[in-house]
Amino acid sequence: MDRLVRAIKFPIVFDKEKLATDTIKILNQKWTNHYNTNDYSGKWTSIALISKGGNPENINAFSGSAEKFLPTEALALCDYFKEILDNFLFEKITVRLLNLGAGAEIKPHTDYCLGYEDGEFRLHIPIITNSNVEFILDGQRIIMNEGECWYLNTNFLHSVKNGGDTDRIHLVIDGIRNEWTDTLFFKEAPGDAFKKPTPVIHEDQKKLIIAELEKMNSPVAKELIDNLKRN
Repeated sequence: MDRLVRAIKFPIVFDKEKLATDTIKILNQKWTNHYNTNDYSGKWTSIALISKGGNPENINAFSGSAEKFLPTEALALCDYFKEILDNFLFEKITVRLLNLGAGAEIKPHTDYCLGYEDGEFRLHIPIITNSNVEFILDGQRIIMNEGECWYLNTNFLHSVKNGGDTDRIHLVIDGIRNEWTDTLFFKEAPGDAFKKPTPVIHEDQKKLIIAELEKMNSPVAKELIDNLKRN
């Protein structure tokens, strides 16, 4: 995965005052403690703007539910957030505000299949932050300022520590890759920077795989065997 892009700061800047105003509108709504309780210390809370079933308390980014992704009541209060989302021309699968409290820390971890090369991706728009927030991605500190728009490949190990005395709140958008997003991303990095390298299969491994496929004795298995023998 060495050649894959870790982070992109897009040439997009959002209105910091409007971001803060919309956030204030829902600060008194019910925020939910993050579900990965083993992965952090201190306060880490969230409220959903788009979620499965349209429930603002459903902050799970990887829900297996068959419910549709729908706007929540919280989003209905936030005109500027709606404007931002409408201008991003891709399918949104989860949109949340994430609040990491002063002194809180998210331990090093990876997320599942959220690199652009996976067909899904995650954007961060900082709303409230401070200079003592340390976001470490694959060993490098990423400094994200209020109003900026960032892509982060969270398949790589990352952690966050809010060493400041104010909460840190981000608008976090998970989306589905399409032609519009390809245009956006490929302006910042070449397309092959978002492709996983083809795994190398050694001859001994190939022989074992072929032997197992031969036992299956199916048309699909025979096709796979032919492909392996050609490569």
